[in-house]
Amino acid sequence: MQSIVVAITVLLTCLSTAVGVDGRTSAADAIFGDLKSDHTPGAAVLVLRSGHAVFERGYGVTDLHTRHAIDAETNFRLASLTKQFTAMAIMLLVHDGKLNYDEHLTDIFSDFPEYGKAITIRNLLNHTSGLQDYEDLMTPQAENTQPEKLVQIHDSGVLDLLKQQRNTKFPPGTEWAYSNSGYVVLGLVAQRISGESFGQFLHERIFAPLHMDQTLAYEAGKNAVAHRAYGHTRMSGGWQEADQSPTSATLGDGGVYSSLADLAKWDEALRTHRLLPESEMAPALTAVNVPSHPPEEPDGKSAAYGFGWFLNPYNGHARMWHYGETIGFRTSVQRFVDDGLTIIVLSNRADLDARSRALQLADLFLGGGGAGR
Repeated sequence: MQSIVVAITVLLTCLSTAVGVDGRTSAADAIFGDLKSDHTPGAAVLVLRSGHAVFERGYGVTDLHTRHAIDAETNFRLASLTKQFTAMAIMLLVHDGKLNYDEHLTDIFSDFPEYGKAITIRNLLNHTSGLQDYEDLMTPQAENTQPEKLVQIHDSGVLDLLKQQRNTKFPPGTEWAYSNSGYVVLGLVAQRISGESFGQFLHERIFAPLHMDQTLAYEAGKNAVAHRAYGHTRMSGGWQEADQSPTSATLGDGGVYSSLADLAKWDEALRTHRLLPESEMAPALTAVNVPSHPPEEPDGKSAAYGFGWFLNPYNGHARMWHYGETIGFRTSVQRFVDDGLTIIVLSNRADLDARSRALQLADLFLGGGGAGR
């Protein structure tokens, strides 16, 4: 009799979760109602409460050819959500005793120019290095380049461009400026110190231990993305696949693909300190102090930043978060650490403000109203 009661209790719990007994499921679904389609790109959305999914939906299709429905297994280009994995790779090397945060760029790359002596690993992690933006240093390409003619820069090419410079945008450590260059270099640091390719190091030390079996750092011609979502841009004549750009082949700043299913495992690892003890995770969650030019959100509002994570609270709730933007993709993860709430939005369309949609969900599941700070 007791086993029957337990079984019924489990069943009722599952049913309650599925239908959203608290009334928020339909409200959450409505936030993404404009994405419901069987022929346009869309998004994958997940809300976790203490590690358990309380809302999970796929909207739209992975691409315009197969029109496969987006679901929890669909893999999206994470764009700058990759930075949290790059930061973890560096922290794992520090944990191993192979690296420390105060080493300088010239300690790792002996042929790097003199200005690298003032740039530390810590500067790279918290965006205070002042490195020139590699996007601004590249040779411009004509717009609407055909995919087969697209010339992409890789991580080694970024390093070469930076080696050709003679100074930084500002003295390292004195200002904050979001730097894709810095995170590309961090990927190369991990590669140099570990003796493995960056993608292999991520796989062996993060993805495989966490059973994130479909997550990878994508390298065209070397590996393939399963259940892949392709990026899209809305044009006057409809939707157009826009999946790759000249900067889409770099790894450390934005090259990881993952899914809701795998990112739930990543969230659980962060929640339970699976990869690093809490004390060693603390530097990543300590905001950098640069009064002269502090961190900013994409809209210019004041923010805070650690290692691979923005750290400013939302409506009084402690938060670690990030957004990602690259050709055809928009992504966001919002982790409200004291509330046990995580929200993930992955989109394969360039017109979606994933961060704004995620915060609408936050307003709903945190029980607050409005979007102010």
